[in-house]
Amino acid sequence: MNSEKKVALVTGASSGIGESTARLLLQAGYVVYAAARRLDRMAALGQAGARLLALNVAEEASLGAAIDAIKQAEGRLDVLVNNAGYGSYGALEDVPLAEARYQFEVNVFGLARLVQLALPLMRAQRSGRIINVSSIGGRIGEPHGGWYHATKFAVEGLSDSLRMELKQFGIDVVVIQPGAIKTEWNQIARENLLKISGSTAYANLAQRHVRMLANADARGSEPEVVARTIVRAATTTRPKTRYATGGGAKVVLLLRRLLSDRLFDKLMLSQMR
Repeated sequence: MNSEKKVALVTGASSGIGESTARLLLQAGYVVYAAARRLDRMAALGQAGARLLALNVAEEASLGAAIDAIKQAEGRLDVLVNNAGYGSYGALEDVPLAEARYQFEVNVFGLARLVQLALPLMRAQRSGRIINVSSIGGRIGEPHGGWYHATKFAVEGLSDSLRMELKQFGIDVVVIQPGAIKTEWNQIARENLLKISGSTAYANLAQRHVRMLANADARGSEPEVVARTIVRAATTTRPKTRYATGGGAKVVLLLRRLLSDRLFDKLMLSQMR
């Protein structure tokens, strides 16, 4: 067992928020396991000192192998950062249910299964921190994002329930709610939206939505902003249950609390010109 340093696992570490988080945790003195589907994209993290794991969160065997590797090498796991995920956009009528199911498989069930596998280690320690990267999209909706937002609403509810279950074991559960961030996520969401609904009955609004997403991406925060928030949540003695961070996140969530449903709908649609 590595008793000198705390151990962290970061999923989706090949780029963006995950990569930045892994780097900052290394700087904070953690033994960091950086996990993603493609090892080649994490070569620089490996050179920086991270232990690399090939991980597909939609595959049971891959999840089990990752936790087994950490258990064998370290005997402990102090921080789990569930960052892997993607945004599949398109009008609900247009999105094939197979794609909707896969969105849940990656964003919700993969996350939940990794938590299940990690918890025996954390319970044995009587300590640990699970940090689930949600989104402001876990509190608001937008057209063409029904399945993505459904997954993030699910992550929020799952995290709230889990937090109460794990309090007895000294394990904290934290939700991170990024706003607009300059990562691959936005481009993938735009491409999916055009592919699925760019030439259907929803084409007009879909194309305007793509322009809005592109503008938000241009104004978004760098991934390091969210990574710093995650590391703060990982290292502070008593973390908040939620951290809204970057890209107008706090303003958007405040407006959602203050406005009625119809007024918020109107505000969202007004941005899609």
